[in-house]
Amino acid sequence: MIVVFLVNVVIIATTVAIHYEFLHRMTLLMPRLKMLHRFRIVLGVFVALTAHAVEVWIFGISYYFMNQAEDWGHLEGNFDGSLMDCVYFSFTTYATLGTGDIVPFGDLRFLSALESLTGLVLITWTASFLYLK
Repeated sequence: MIVVFLVNVVIIATTVAIHYEFLHRMTLLMPRLKMLHRFRIVLGVFVALTAHAVEVWIFGISYYFMNQAEDWGHLEGNFDGSLMDCVYFSFTTYATLGTGDIVPFGDLRFLSALESLTGLVLITWTASFLYLK
């Protein structure tokens, strides 16, 4: 149980750190750009979406390796065990869509629940960042 907790904390800390770095770099870069304000906002949206995609891939890769291990649980449903299916599951979980065509079992349930919460917080953080810019 402690190992599951620690691995989940490391994955979430990694994604939060990546998100912070993306937004911090944009904070430093945006004032120096010699372009119209609306184009800076479009660039900010593009960079934020890129950050979210990177974070989703981190969770997806984590699901892929955890699904391969015997003690971490597994994913079932419309799922063939591929990395792309794990990333698809990650996208639907991160965005809190929860389509239900892939379902986690075992310890993967904890990571998927934490990913939903993390996605909600990071998407909100992005929205407030872009509003302030």
